[in-house]
Amino acid sequence: MIQPRSIVNIADNTGAKIGRIFKVLGSSKKHYAEIGELVVLSVQKAEPRKQVKKKDVLKAVVVRQRKAFRRKDGSYIRFDDNAVVIVTQQKKDYIPMGGRVFGPVPRELAERFQQITTLAPEVV
Repeated sequence: MIQPRSIVNIADNTGAKIGRIFKVLGSSKKHYAEIGELVVLSVQKAEPRKQVKKKDVLKAVVVRQRKAFRRKDGSYIRFDDNAVVIVTQQKKDYIPMGGRVFGPVPRELAERFQQITTLAPEVV
């Protein structure tokens, strides 16, 4: 459950380290984001001389969350942190802005964000 004003780690090599969510995309009444959903965030901390700067406003996909996420088979998956991957929109597709994804990602992302799962070192 990631909501507006949540602080998240950014799990790619765009240069951004920490971000703050300020909008969950979907409908106007949507308050919480879960794994695989799009959010709008502001970069709070970034590395110097990289692709993304501090205060940039970007779209991202939630790839890890601390709250247990229920899978279709009834099992639950939970991670140690809340993390997102920054994406850009090309036509109707969302592709990751960075060239690497750090840490494990769940297999539920493969349906809509195939490129993120191929860049990840481990799919859980």
